[in-house]
Amino acid sequence: PLKHNSELFTLTYGALVTQLCKDYENDEEVNKQLDKILLFRISLLFFHFSRGYNIGVRLIEDFLARSSVGRCHDFRETADVIAKVAFKMYLGITPSVTNWSPAGDEFSLILESNPLVDFVELPDNHSNLVYSSLLCGVLRGALEMVQMAVDVRFAQDTLRGDNVTEIRMKFIKRIEENLPVGDE
Repeated sequence: PLKHNSELFTLTYGALVTQLCKDYENDEEVNKQLDKILLFRISLLFFHFSRGYNIGVRLIEDFLARSSVGRCHDFRETADVIAKVAFKMYLGITPSVTNWSPAGDEFSLILESNPLVDFVELPDNHSNLVYSSLLCGVLRGALEMVQMAVDVRFAQDTLRGDNVTEIRMKFIKRIEENLPVGDE
């Protein structure tokens, strides 16, 4: 069932990208929209179009409910959970975590395969399109809900001729919860 769900997601996402390419004049604008517009609950075949950031917000609730993962104690543990649990749960892949910065605040997720690009070939006139931008929005939105501000971007992409797909994540800051007075 997961294989059929991911194929349906891949094809549906492809149709969405195609429509955005028709609606917007340049790849940079399409990239911005892809970062915002996402599909939710792949494994349940429940597709809900919304802002990508909001999908990440909703996805973290589903992830925490379905996995037995507790609070991560540092950014390295967060990276491992993203790669070994979240990507496996929602996309059926396990990226490697590598290229840590000396400060330990930045790393890469290396995807040997990216199910979002199955059946995809970028036309020459869309060489600046970052086809899988939705992953950046999901990761940012989900991590913000667990009080982590991060910057997420694609460093390499197989659709652009690179050998692997590399998502670069940088920890920006811990977000302080603003509790109402008396709720401390």
